[in-house]
Amino acid sequence: MNVKYSLLGRRFSLGFILQSSNRGLWRLFSSTNESLSTVTELISKQHWSSLKLYLRDSDPNAVLRDLLDSGAKPELILSYFTWSRKELKLAHSLEVTFRLLHSLAYAQNYPKIRSFLHKEMVTRRIKLNLVSYNTVINGFCKVGKLNKARDVIEDMKAVGVSPNVVTYNTLIDGYCKMGRIGKMYKADAILKEMIANGIPSNEVTYNILINGFCKDDNVSAGVQVFAEMVRQGLKPNAITYGALINGLCGGGKVGEALGLWEQMVGSGVKPTIVTHNVLIKGLCKNKMLKEANELFDHIEKQGIAPNVTTYNTMIDAYCKGGEMEQAFFFRDSMVKKMVSPTVSTYNCLISGLCREGKTVEVKSVLAEMNHRNLRPDVVTYNIQIDSFCKKGESRKAGHLLDEMVRKGVSSSHVTFNTLMDGYCREGNLRAALKVRERMEEEGKKANIATYNVLIKGFSRKGKLEYANELLNEMLEKGLVPNYVTYEIVKEEMVDKGFVPSIEGHLFNVP
Repeated sequence: MNVKYSLLGRRFSLGFILQSSNRGLWRLFSSTNESLSTVTELISKQHWSSLKLYLRDSDPNAVLRDLLDSGAKPELILSYFTWSRKELKLAHSLEVTFRLLHSLAYAQNYPKIRSFLHKEMVTRRIKLNLVSYNTVINGFCKVGKLNKARDVIEDMKAVGVSPNVVTYNTLIDGYCKMGRIGKMYKADAILKEMIANGIPSNEVTYNILINGFCKDDNVSAGVQVFAEMVRQGLKPNAITYGALINGLCGGGKVGEALGLWEQMVGSGVKPTIVTHNVLIKGLCKNKMLKEANELFDHIEKQGIAPNVTTYNTMIDAYCKGGEMEQAFFFRDSMVKKMVSPTVSTYNCLISGLCREGKTVEVKSVLAEMNHRNLRPDVVTYNIQIDSFCKKGESRKAGHLLDEMVRKGVSSSHVTFNTLMDGYCREGNLRAALKVRERMEEEGKKANIATYNVLIKGFSRKGKLEYANELLNEMLEKGLVPNYVTYEIVKEEMVDKGFVPSIEGHLFNVP
């Protein structure tokens, strides 16, 4: 009679059969109802004698399975695993051994993984399967421990387990994700190694490489990999085209991206809405609104529903272009199509209206946001604060900062720096310094933009000595001057006959 029981609940099932000890079978470890937390506590405190007594009538293998099922910490389960084998002479099944290995891999406990692998393989002569090795390799790759992943590949080869395409794809993906620190050439080298070892690459291999090169701002290499993929007789899919189109658009090569999109459609591969969104964004960035509109219409004709990203991209482009009527047309269209506007949608509209100085319309949009139960975020406030400051109404901008605090909206460096800049433009340096003080009271240290604003403000007001003090303070704090800093020093100080005194800091006065 096999009735399942579990240690996972707060109470153990009394329905589990009590099996007689003289038949070598197990029963529940206690006549009372105990929780799994007791077991885990005894293990974590390494009270092994108490645990042995506590589990005297239970099935140790069942306890181990329940620990694995419960999601307990892999390190804790490993402690029980080791103890039960040594003290209870328990021969763990391959199933629970592999489950524990996978659990350690997913928890990214890598110091214990190789030790565990070695002990199990040497003491029990267990030959791990390919899936187990690939799981460990994937775990190492996810946290960027690529050398350790390669070590595992060498280990598996040494015991006669051959890597497969999944093994190599995992490693290539790991190097691609580290691409920005010069690892892409290694990813490419692994592809060559893979082919040399007689393991055929697949679409996933090339998709990983193309995406990696494009994200590494090396679109030309991505194009070459794409061409090689086609030469190998592999058919690019939606992921392949999408990655390359995204890379081309990001590199400003919108014309080439459109050409690839046409090739994609012509080959019978249907672009996803994500790919279309990338293209529309690329067109909008290049101020090709007519083409973006045409593509938008094409999407709808093909029966592909534009999503909130599609609409927001179009709305943002028209707002930036000063075509507010068209922007509101798309807002109305998305509502009719049952696509709910987001805070980002309204931020685009508010930004466009602020540029045109339409204060009344801004209030109307804010009211609509409130009606839809959408809370203005820091971007919403920053847009309005910037607008007031540019109009010379920094006091009103300051009231918005107070409103943010009341409504629990966290401010950013941009919020404070914008307000400081507003006061500096108006010549109200005392107010600007108070804003800085408030910013630092909220735990935000002055950054390079803060100093640029204040140095410029004090210089324009003729307070060059104080501006010089701010410059030295900035350098003393280890902040690195940027292009804007040098321009301010040159135009607002040096060109006016004031050469700043730099107190032992590395700063080349223009």
